[in-house]
Amino acid sequence: MSRANARFALLALPALVVFLAFWLLPMARLVAVGASGPRGAAAYAAIVTDHNYLVSLVSTVVLSLVVTFATLVVSGMSGMFLQRNRFPGRDALVSLLTFPLAFPGVVVGFMVIMLAGRQGLIGKITDTLFGVNIVFAYSIAGLFLGYLYFSIPRVILTVMAAVDKLDWALEEAARSLGASGWQVLRDVILPGLRPALISSGAICFATSMGAFGTAFTLATNINVLPITIYTEFTNYANFSIAAALSIMLGLITWAALALARTLAGSTVAAAA
Repeated sequence: MSRANARFALLALPALVVFLAFWLLPMARLVAVGASGPRGAAAYAAIVTDHNYLVSLVSTVVLSLVVTFATLVVSGMSGMFLQRNRFPGRDALVSLLTFPLAFPGVVVGFMVIMLAGRQGLIGKITDTLFGVNIVFAYSIAGLFLGYLYFSIPRVILTVMAAVDKLDWALEEAARSLGASGWQVLRDVILPGLRPALISSGAICFATSMGAFGTAFTLATNINVLPITIYTEFTNYANFSIAAALSIMLGLITWAALALARTLAGSTVAAAA
């Protein structure tokens, strides 16, 4: 072996060890466990043939897609405004908007309960005004609010960085040629932000698919994959189904990230 090849092997060894120890071997074991139950490999088919598992899967995917879309809309507009406008208190506002990055999922879930729980602020206001105590913290709507809360800061930071790199000259050129504000947004700004929006959206989707802390805190009338996996594993000791559901969740998340990387290039890694 030449000196160059030996150096390459030595440098690649840590990455290979990490790959084997923390990805390949655990994943292989998880796949094997998924096929080790009474149903055998049919446990994987049960994900789409069993009504409860299918509902959990569809609910998780739909919720993650809705959270991703809402996050991109809110963060896209907010990030562009904050990056292109200077006003007193701007830096403090950006800091406050990104502060939820420091919160674990359990804290986010508790905040949703304080806002929309049985003793929450929204319920007290609606009870005072209309005589009806509106409670939605323990439903998919509450989980949506929690996921949106911790997704917005990540996307805002990515959008602000992307807006900072946009070429203002292209926008001025489009306006000088008679383009309206909507046309400038559609034909100049959005194409320039496309890689950042795709990459941050993929991270948002992946995070929403696998988030557990917030869902666990609010899980009363919530049927999403992380809670289903936890229930099958802890309450019923159904290791094969829990493993099969975990593999399905991982595959969907991986597919979303792979698609985003194809569409947006290497910026997906940067958005993480």
